[in-house]
Amino acid sequence: MTSHGPTMPEWTCGGCGLPWPCPTRRRELRAEFDGAPMSLTIHMRSWFASAAEDLGTAPAGALHARFVGWTT
Repeated sequence: MTSHGPTMPEWTCGGCGLPWPCPTRRRELRAEFDGAPMSLTIHMRSWFASAAEDLGTAPAGALHARFVGWTT
C-alpha cells in the first residue's frame, strides 16, 4: 500500500502534499497497471469524476490533464 494516496476534498497527496496524483503515485500506478494502459485510464477516469465533484470550481481541462491526460 502506498503512502501517496489522495487527501480529500483538497485532492492533495497524503505522502508528499503535492496535487494528487503526485509524480510518485503516477509512477506507482504505471507499474501497477503495466501492460494494461486502458485499465489505467479507466481507473483514473473514476478518480477524475470524484475529484470534479469536490473541486467544482477547477477548470475541467486542468483536472482532465491532471487525472487522465498523463495515462496515454
